[in-house]
Amino acid sequence: MKTDLKIVRTIVKILFAVAAALFVVYFWNLDQKLMDWAYAQECRFRDRRRADGEL
Repeated sequence: MKTDLKIVRTIVKILFAVAAALFVVYFWNLDQKLMDWAYAQECRFRDRRRADGEL
């Protein structure tokens, strides 16, 4: 009985932590900020590459 309650508490704690993390991501628009950073890195990488016709 105690082990069942312990398992349920652990599951509830994990679900609460996941919900809190998702709320923080949503509240501060971290997903858009991450994609903005990744896009800037990708553009910087592509700008370093030479075009096909250049030597």
